[in-house]
Amino acid sequence: MPGDLRAPARALMLGDVVGESGLQALETLLPVLQKEADFVIVNGENAADGFGLTEASFRRILDAGADVITTGNHIWEKREFWQILEKDPRVLRPANYPEGCLGRGWVKIEKAGAEWLVINLQGREMLFPIDCPFRTFDRLTQSAGDPFIIVDFHAESTREKESLGYYLDGRASLVAGTHTHIPTGDERILPQGTGYITDLGMTGTRESIIGMDSAACLERAKTQVFYRRPCAQGKGWIQGIAAEIDRKTKKTISITRIEIAS
Repeated sequence: MPGDLRAPARALMLGDVVGESGLQALETLLPVLQKEADFVIVNGENAADGFGLTEASFRRILDAGADVITTGNHIWEKREFWQILEKDPRVLRPANYPEGCLGRGWVKIEKAGAEWLVINLQGREMLFPIDCPFRTFDRLTQSAGDPFIIVDFHAESTREKESLGYYLDGRASLVAGTHTHIPTGDERILPQGTGYITDLGMTGTRESIIGMDSAACLERAKTQVFYRRPCAQGKGWIQGIAAEIDRKTKKTISITRIEIAS
């Protein structure tokens, strides 16, 4: 049972929430899944109509049961949200944005008899030339103590995601990729005990193209004109992972992919 200090700690990580379908799926399913978890991390960077967060979508994700909300490159889309990003430690932006950016990229929380350090990082291949995610992790964990370390690596390149996974193997409890909205089937425990998956997928409707309206995406692909892409409407799904982590070694002992319809 969650909270039993004799049992492994259970972490739940859910992929990018996309629009209203994703929010509704989260509100329906997460309260049930949360009963079997000690700690819940949800990537919310596409929750507000597909781009960024608003205060309303932020509150809905927390109320559904998230302990921490991670994000990525779209966190800057809604400027009215910047004041919350600056003030509330439960929402993160990637830690390797240059010094001086609003908000924070990590948070340490005590829950269920354990200390959890969540670090949000962003990749650079096919994205933006921000600070090095590898060195940023090293810097943030120099004096971290002995918490469970959970990393959301928001990145485009599968090569870069796997590289960070192996770089952190044995140092992080769990490394999960986000951003592409397509769940990968490579969930596994790396040689030194770090749980890993290249991409969690998304929380949204599968009757879509990465959560967005299919017709708009097809028109954009055919014409190469940057049409506005509204979120798709339809039955929502939750995608992500559940992992069990040994409380003494801080290493993952099981990792299971989740895909559930609302």
